[in-house]
Amino acid sequence: MSALFNFQSLLLVILLLICTSTYTHYVFPSIMDRNRDGVLGIFWKCARIGERLSPYVSICCVLMAVSLFMGS
Repeated sequence: MSALFNFQSLLLVILLLICTSTYTHYVFPSIMDRNRDGVLGIFWKCARIGERLSPYVSICCVLMAVSLFMGS
């Protein structure tokens, strides 16, 4: 089943996108800051979400890991 049709998988993809964008912005801030507009602006926005809401994103990652562990 595709991640678009499974809500839990869609949430996992969004969390991974936020976490990856935040880490990439931490390592390469100039590349991310240059691409604020357009299609690549999605990654910049995800990085901002990860930086500003990091405790909540961390809690969501832990809850998702626990739910995936319990589900399998």
